[in-house]
This record gives sequence, C-alpha cells and structure tokens, in this order.
Amino acid sequence: MTALKNRPHTALLVIDMQNKVLAAAHARAAVIDHVAEVVAKARQSQTPVIWVQHTSAELPKDSDAWQIVPELVPNKAELRVDKHYGDAFEDTSLEAALHELQVGKLVVVGAQTDACIRSSLHGAHVRGYDVVLVSDAHTTDDYSKWGAPPPEQVIAHTNLYWAYESAPGRTTGVVASKDLDFSA
Repeated sequence: MTALKNRPHTALLVIDMQNKVLAAAHARAAVIDHVAEVVAKARQSQTPVIWVQHTSAELPKDSDAWQIVPELVPNKAELRVDKHYGDAFEDTSLEAALHELQVGKLVVVGAQTDACIRSSLHGAHVRGYDVVLVSDAHTTDDYSKWGAPPPEQVIAHTNLYWAYESAPGRTTGVVASKDLDFSA
C-alpha cells in the first residue's frame, strides 16, 4: 500500500492551461471560468496553487503557444512546474515541491482530459496522494474523427470513473467548482 503519511496539506494542480492546448478545447470559455473560480478559492484559503506546463516540439518553452492563457494569471509566488510527459510527476520537480509543502491531497483542474489530466490523476494516486477532480474545470479537444468519443462524453466518463476509483489508504472524488471548499 502506498499512502503518504504526515502530509496534511492540500494543493491545487492547474495542468496545461496553455494557449495551444486550449486553442480548440471543448467549452473553452466555461472551463477557463471554472478554473479561475477554483484558483480564486485556493488563493483565498491560502492553498498552494501549482501551475503545470507541458513543453514539447509543439509547445516550445517560453513561446506564445506554451504560455498560460491570458484569462488566467499565475501569481509570481506560485510554483511553476515544467513537464515533458503526460503525468505531471514524471521527471519533474513536482513530487519534491509537494513533499516540502507537506501536501498529501491534490485538487486537479486543466487539460487535456484524456491525456495529461488522466495521466496525472493516476500518477498522483499511485504515488499515494488523495486526489479530487473538479468536474467542470477540465476539458479536451474533439478527437472523434480518430475514433474517440465526443469531448463531452470523454469528460463525463472521466468524472464518472474517478468518482469511484479507490485504493488502500487513499481517497478520490469529483466535485463541481461551485461546491469545492478548500477549508473543509
């Protein structure tokens, strides 16, 4: 059993809310609004906000495509994590930062639902974290022409199965942005 001990704090992971990642995202404006709401709640409760940004050939570091969307503005004091793989933990500084902050519970928002969100949810869970997904604050592109379900079904399915994911000593859950309470 992998479960984290002596890590009583919560952090918000904002994954890949980048210009190119969200260029054709399903319900883009609504999701950005919900992510902004969640970030505001985290800041108000003094919950650490961690901004994860994917870097690749299509998203070169510091390019316009790589930047966080202009509707969301990280505070200078908030941690930024660069990643090269779907899982935000894989070959990044995230785990060390969470250890230092004594974080054992993560709240997750961002993009893409069927790639980096799922990878990071599972990556956190197998590493011992309790993980909550904000149901209306993640999105994906429409990949149905390649055989994937439409994005609203991908999002709904991810919300459904994450609500019932389980492992010894860890919890998972799904909550709407309006119902999220970092002080609970």
